[in-house]
Formats: sequence, C-alpha cells, structure tokens
Amino acid sequence: MRLAFAPYTLHFRNPAGTSRGVLLEKPTYLIKVFDEGSPEHYGLGEAPVFPGLSPEADSRYEYKLVELLANVALGRPTDLSRHSSIQFGLEQALLDFSLGCSGLYYPSAFTAGDKTIEINGLVWMGSLEEMTSRIEEKVNAGFRCIKLKIGALDWAQEEGMISAVRRRFSPEELEIRVDANGGFPMDSALPRLKWLADMGIHSIEQPIPAGNRELMAFLCSTSPLPIALDEELIGISATEDKIRILDEIKPAYIILKPALCGGFSGASEWIDLAVERGIGWWITSSLESNVGLNALAQFTASLNTAIPQGLGTGNLFTDNFPSPLSLDSDRLAYNPETVIDRSVFDNLEWRE
Repeated sequence: MRLAFAPYTLHFRNPAGTSRGVLLEKPTYLIKVFDEGSPEHYGLGEAPVFPGLSPEADSRYEYKLVELLANVALGRPTDLSRHSSIQFGLEQALLDFSLGCSGLYYPSAFTAGDKTIEINGLVWMGSLEEMTSRIEEKVNAGFRCIKLKIGALDWAQEEGMISAVRRRFSPEELEIRVDANGGFPMDSALPRLKWLADMGIHSIEQPIPAGNRELMAFLCSTSPLPIALDEELIGISATEDKIRILDEIKPAYIILKPALCGGFSGASEWIDLAVERGIGWWITSSLESNVGLNALAQFTASLNTAIPQGLGTGNLFTDNFPSPLSLDSDRLAYNPETVIDRSVFDNLEWRE
C-alpha cells in the first residue's frame, strides 16, 4: 500500500470571526491511500490542520506526513498520538479504500438516504448588526437550535443581542448554545454564566481558556448554566489523561472534533468515557472541506445521536469540493445517488 498527500487552501465566503481573531482562509491536506498497481483507485481522507488551535500546526507538520508516507510504503507503524488531524485523515482514507473508493466511510441508514441529522445553525462573531442579521437568517431557514460565537464584542453588546433574541423566541421555540472559545475573563466568568442561565441558554462551550482545570472544575460545580468542554480536550491522547480531565472537571457536556481529539478512534473513546460518567456530548466539525465533513457526518450518523450536532460548515468556503451532503432547513442529508467526479482530486499537487 502507498500513501500520498496534497496541500489545499480553503477560502471563506465571509470573514469568520472568533475570539482568537478573524479567519479568511483555512489550510488543509488531502490524503490518499492506494495500491501501487492501480493508483487510480484510492481511498480519500482529509487532515484539516488548524493553525492557532491544533498543537501540531507548526513548520514540522509536513515532515510528519512524509514520515507517514514512508512508513506506509515500508509497512511500518507511525506514532500519530500528537498529530490528531493526520490520524483523522488516515482513518478516513483507509475506510474509503476498504469500502470501494467511493466516499463511503460508515454505511448506515444515513448513507442510504433514509435518515437525516439535525444540526445547529452556526452564527459567527461579527458586529452587532451582522450577528443579528445572521441569527434572523438561521431562524428563517428553519433552525431550531443556533450556536452563537461570543466573547469578542463588548459584553454589554452581546447581552443586548441575546436579550433581543430571547424576547422574540422562547427557550421552547429556539435553543441557543454559546461558544466563548475561552474568551471570558476569569474574574467575571461566573456572573456572565448566571446571566446566560437566566436567559434560558442551553449551554456554553469553553467559557475560560483551556488549561485552567481547577477554575474550570469550580465553574462546572457552581455554574447554573451547563458547561461544555471543547479546547480542553485538544491534544489529550492517553486514556488515563482523558479520565483525569472528566473526573476532575465534571463538565455537563464534551464537544468532540475528531480532527482535534484523536480521529474517529479518539472521539469514540471520549464518548465511551463520557457516557460512563453521565456526561453528554455532541460532534462538531473543525472547518474541514467537504471531504472531511462527509466522513464526519457519516461517523456521526452511525452513533444514533438524538440532539443537534455541529456539522453546518459545508457552505463556508468559496472553493470547496463536491459533496453528497445537502442541507434542508436544519436537517443534513446524504444523497446516495450522487457520483463525485474525482478528477478534481486527481489534479491536486500530490506528493508521493
């Protein structure tokens, strides 16, 4: 078996604001595995590296891909415990290859076209007017759950925006999740959490920066608003470390981005450990192209989830790849009749 990889840059339709800054483009890598005798048949995956968030995103990233390429050719294992996105991409490529090289990763009622996935509507940070307009668009499109990126505007402005939304839509009519991306100051986190709880917010992701486990544990034990861990999970690969985080912090939820938490295998272990402890969870994308998003949606569907998932990122980019996924209101669907023309991938600058 052989492996090749190709870099690719995705460009956002609109600037994507987070508490860490504004994103205009997103680098990623496509990975393919194939038999040397028939290279035209290949399993395809994506390693969506995330500068500023992935600990692996540095100048040595491609060297790890070259190491993996060489080891696959030699039949040797590669330690990917510190390279979560590459683990994610490799797992996809191997699954696709084993199932016929057609973009099928987890066959299910979803891939048969008989089931859909409910997702939340993602509202990126922006000006008060931009965010209010985006909320209106999501609600008008039929979303019953929206996720607001907060933590970058003046808090008084964000209070005003959330208050205005709640005056129009009750918690029964519209579920609101918020994601602070670690942007709350530690000295004002608890009052803000109480205010959000009073507004009938469903939960908050990562209110304070990752790595402050004692304070996060305190917030989880005292906050009237359920807290979900996100960045806190990144870079944690050992089972004993995962257990320690869950047992020490005791969050209400964990948010799983397989590209950042050990691929499908790592995410599955997190889920098993969370379920054992009565901790809720959901899956969310990490700005993959449609290649990774397709695989991620199939994985999510195989888990028989019952709450909205965070998979609504397929239309963010101007230069995305073809996809069998489509969105109708807040339901993500897979069209089994879609045949993807792989020539778009053949023409990338593959490194073998």
